[in-house]
Amino acid sequence: MGFLGFNTKDIGVDLGTANIIITLKGKGIVLNEPSVVAIDKKTGGILATGSEAKEMLGRTPKDIKAIRPLQDGVIADYTATQIMLKSMLQRVCQRYNAGKPRVVVGVPSGITEVEERAVEESVMQAGAKEVYLIEEPMAAAIGANLEVSEPSGNIIVDIGGGTTEVAVISLGGIVVSNSLRIAGDEIDEDIINYVKREMNLAIGETTAEQIKKQIGCAILPVTETSMQISGRDLLTGYPQTLTITSTQVYMAMNESVQKIVDIVKQTLEKTPPELASDIMERGIVLSGGGALIQGIDTLLAQETEMPVYIAENPLECVARGAEKTLEDLEKLRDVLINSRRR
Repeated sequence: MGFLGFNTKDIGVDLGTANIIITLKGKGIVLNEPSVVAIDKKTGGILATGSEAKEMLGRTPKDIKAIRPLQDGVIADYTATQIMLKSMLQRVCQRYNAGKPRVVVGVPSGITEVEERAVEESVMQAGAKEVYLIEEPMAAAIGANLEVSEPSGNIIVDIGGGTTEVAVISLGGIVVSNSLRIAGDEIDEDIINYVKREMNLAIGETTAEQIKKQIGCAILPVTETSMQISGRDLLTGYPQTLTITSTQVYMAMNESVQKIVDIVKQTLEKTPPELASDIMERGIVLSGGGALIQGIDTLLAQETEMPVYIAENPLECVARGAEKTLEDLEKLRDVLINSRRR
């Protein structure tokens, strides 16, 4: 592959609890892998990252552990996060001949300075020339094509894997924000617990996620749908296949979904009046994997009495926002967390 010109070496990274998404200028999304690492307990060495490691979750022998190093939107395991990020970035740089790229990383808004430095360090170790950090809601807003630098209010609700982040943005800054440690992972957990409690069936994370994606809904379904699920019968201990309906999944998810609605309402209540009138006109924008839950836009519209829109490709908003920030670095420099330290 020929040498790519300097400005193709801009990389955007969404360091998500559930997935790491990497974009390369001029190529779009070049990597989308689960944020999972498989480690050899004896040597401490990395056996696999991404999809390969995710397949090992809940299936590993005692000498191997498959872990998700980011929990609830924060870095729970520094070393594993660094190794995972470094491995994925190096893969992209080698494949696309992007030596010494400039990298913008979307990080959770509750990140500490110690964690900021850990992310910067691992990206530098992976061969970056410059590293910038941006808060995920800000990156999601830019990726959703909201005019973040204008003196008018926009609200973004980013429902990720580990956290739901709600931010009111104006003049390139976050005016009001709230973060809730309830998002996609917690909803999967709700489904696991419901199936255990009501159906006496033990299922894993992967099955719960499939149920959520296929028949999960935020409002009571008008037309009932169902799917077959397999797990371990808690009474006999044997494998068992049962049918679960969309109404049952709605009941399992309802409490967490309601908490997400409440945090959006609380953020709106704290919004300055001038910005609130802008939002009333422009509506609420949803991003992140949770934006794809059936009916969540309808429910939020009913509860807030405002228009609600799902961003185009909601799963990719943070990564695309990180990439766009580099394209317009002079204009958007103020939105970066660590530009103040430069």
